[in-house]
Amino acid sequence: MSTTPHILAIDLGTSGPKVALVAADGRLVARSVRPVRTNEIPGGGAEQDPDEIWNAVLAAARETLRAADLPPDAIRGVICDSHYFSLVPVDATGRATWPCILWMDQRGAPHVQEIYQRAPETLRRWLEVHGLPSLPTGNDSLAHLLWIREACPEVYERTHAFVEPMDYVNARLTGRICANARTIFPLVLTDNRDLANVGYDDELLRLTGVDREKLPPLIAPDERVGKLLPEVAEALGLSPSTEVFTGLNDTQAVAVAAGTFLPGQGGINVGTTTQLLAHVDGMHADLERSVLAMPSGLPGRYMLLGENGLGGKLLEHFVQNVVYSKDGFADHSTEDAYAQLEQVIAAEPAGSGGLLFLPWYGGAQAPVSDPHMRGAFLNLSLDATRTRMMRAIVEGIAFNMRWLLPATEEVHGHAFEELRFSGGGAISDTWSQVMADVMARPVLQVDEPRYLNAKGAAFVAFVQAGLTDLDRIDRFCPTRRRYEPDAARSDLYARLFEQFLKAFEQNRSICQALNAEVSP
Repeated sequence: MSTTPHILAIDLGTSGPKVALVAADGRLVARSVRPVRTNEIPGGGAEQDPDEIWNAVLAAARETLRAADLPPDAIRGVICDSHYFSLVPVDATGRATWPCILWMDQRGAPHVQEIYQRAPETLRRWLEVHGLPSLPTGNDSLAHLLWIREACPEVYERTHAFVEPMDYVNARLTGRICANARTIFPLVLTDNRDLANVGYDDELLRLTGVDREKLPPLIAPDERVGKLLPEVAEALGLSPSTEVFTGLNDTQAVAVAAGTFLPGQGGINVGTTTQLLAHVDGMHADLERSVLAMPSGLPGRYMLLGENGLGGKLLEHFVQNVVYSKDGFADHSTEDAYAQLEQVIAAEPAGSGGLLFLPWYGGAQAPVSDPHMRGAFLNLSLDATRTRMMRAIVEGIAFNMRWLLPATEEVHGHAFEELRFSGGGAISDTWSQVMADVMARPVLQVDEPRYLNAKGAAFVAFVQAGLTDLDRIDRFCPTRRRYEPDAARSDLYARLFEQFLKAFEQNRSICQALNAEVSP
């Protein structure tokens, strides 16, 4: 018998699952990654094959468990976190009736806009009871559901329930279709004012025209979904008595892992997108500045979220399309496109010689929303090499986060004493120091950021199982290094930040004119 409990944590990202076996002291015992393809559909669609998702999860889980080589009794449970604002229609057995519609899919936008035109009072109701209105751009789960109902009525009819990706994985693991207050949030149909009694809101169902019978039953966030199906247990080499914990989304997982529920702590997360994170005790919604609260991964708490837009995706775009591009000029692709990133950005001067990067490739989100806004390099000169442009991208993303900081702190009610840096961006020591200098706050760089979501989900499971306590988060998910802001660099960045804000305002009308016909 193994004496150390472990949790198998499935972190399902848009690019595919990362699966980790996490010990009760936070050690990553084994890990594995599998890719999942995204299919772009004409007309603003983005989908993934749910069977491909499930097979990738199984393959990564098997490899992780084989590498750990632990007896089945050492695995106390399975938990899944995933991307959200994505929707999987399933039948009564948990099998998909249509592809997974991803968060970037915008085909449902006209149906959400129709609700606002037909029943404008829905906005007030959303803000009053849920905390987030449906997005006119179509990038939420309600929009995806409405699109299926109107564009594919035969799929809608044969669908038993519409679930988020983590609840789809749980259905395949256990055979039980359900959701909880934190996973159902992107469907924007629940009353979240009392976290002990979250349920579907009759008025929102009436105003949106959604059929209650098409929605998954809700269970408590600390309830178990069930035990592994015998065939799944056999495929993974686990006991059929292995429990599956109810899930959470990836932002909730990282907010817990980064310790943003601790007093005085805020979080900076730079993954594909960027967020400012914190925890609060009540429901908040600052629609004007796009700062909101949703149910946290922790019982009885709300997670404060400022969604800042694209982050690491911008760096990836530059690396793949400029530095290591494969196009009609030549094939410069390489196996490890980020091998030189750290030394490149560290060698360039703070401020990038006055080169400003504007990061709004997919529109501005918070603290000012403008879907027509786009990105740019500003103040290009003959000094603007690829390496300097790379440094400017890192700084531009940090400037955008600084812009959001006062709004998040105001909603939170307190200034953050420290900011915990997570996501892929936190791998970089230089980026961590840039964040400290730009934000003018101490920055704590989390350890092992690539698997922080999985560790956060595992920590939630351990807490729910009574195997650890919240006050152990710093040992479970330690920080690697503390970065103090440098006064001289912070002064320089403060001056550049002023120009960053001016660049937004002065380029706004140009972007609106250029993109009025192509943006939703």
